[in-house]
Amino acid sequence: MKISRRAQRIEPFYVMEVAKAAATLAAQVAHTQTPMIFLNIGEPDFTAPPLVQEAACQAVRDGATHYTQATGMMALRERISDWYGQRFNVKVSPNRIVVTAGASAALQLACLALIDSGDEILMPDPSYPCNRHFVSAADGTAVLIPTTAAERFQLSADKVQAAWGEKTRGVLLASPSNPTGTSIHPDELRRIHEVVSHKGGITLVDEIYLGLSYDAQFGQTALALDDNLISINSFSKYFSMTGWRLGWMVVPERLVPVIERLAQNLFICPSTISQHAALACFEAESLAEYERRRAEFKARRDYFIPALNALGLNVPVMPDGAFYAWADCSGALAKLKIKDSWDLSFEIMQKAHVAVTPGRDFGTADTHNFIRFSTASSMAQLKQAIERLKDFLENTP
Repeated sequence: MKISRRAQRIEPFYVMEVAKAAATLAAQVAHTQTPMIFLNIGEPDFTAPPLVQEAACQAVRDGATHYTQATGMMALRERISDWYGQRFNVKVSPNRIVVTAGASAALQLACLALIDSGDEILMPDPSYPCNRHFVSAADGTAVLIPTTAAERFQLSADKVQAAWGEKTRGVLLASPSNPTGTSIHPDELRRIHEVVSHKGGITLVDEIYLGLSYDAQFGQTALALDDNLISINSFSKYFSMTGWRLGWMVVPERLVPVIERLAQNLFICPSTISQHAALACFEAESLAEYERRRAEFKARRDYFIPALNALGLNVPVMPDGAFYAWADCSGALAKLKIKDSWDLSFEIMQKAHVAVTPGRDFGTADTHNFIRFSTASSMAQLKQAIERLKDFLENTP
């Protein structure tokens, strides 16, 4: 059977490959005194709050399980529109909002709508691996631009200007970012968008962690700039609905019919039950619970990052959002005489029973010297993980 060149271009999602190895080992040590602690997957330990769960059950009881329109229920689009106004003081017409089968579907739809074969999309290195694969699946090419801690591991307008070529179609940014948890300063984002607009290109911003921002100067939506960029968002992270597979995108209104046509053919519609459940995300009781959880995620960050730094696993930029720590492990590699973060991650997994993610997935700009930790686990687990990491680093010959 001949495999398409498109499929052959897509590398494995190494985060999930590591997760499979961790799950296998976890089963072996489940009943020992050191069961596996999972700090490798970016998934909140919180589930959907009570009103959201009840809304899903009510939809099933009412038989509200038929197809919706491909762009999602207008009632949900209106709730999302209201949230932008209340949370970010930004007016976003519900007519510009398309509800999707997760942020992944939104990214796929955006890439298929806007990228032709041979087009190049500029992205920061490091960045979330699936984003570059969405570009590749649309027969485009992701051009990774190395970034530094001094740049918050984000692109700058100067770097976008310098890297722009004849085949460049636009930029794909993430703010806050996975794996670094860092955001683009609004002033720099404005400059980037001005460069891209001047070139006639696309500014596409992944904002799925925007609800989990901890610093007011960064916690602003790119949609405040103008109506001509595209924002991707999700119910997975801030709204604690990972497995419900529901997201949305905000696009220029003239692009909605194009996205709708693609969505009709590729997805038919987002999950109807999930959409009914998501309506309850915007009730006052649910929003208060989400804000309580955001404070808890911040408290976890505030504990874990200094604790990692004290172990010599230095986090060069304090995350201002999301729930990740992008830690430089080069000192530990030299001390333990281990080749790279891939091998170190498996050593930590096997000896300390802490699952972490090596930098391999996220690019090539020094990522072999970095490990990504997820701080989406409970405070108790994070403290236990620090103790195990300390013991591992001090006692491994």
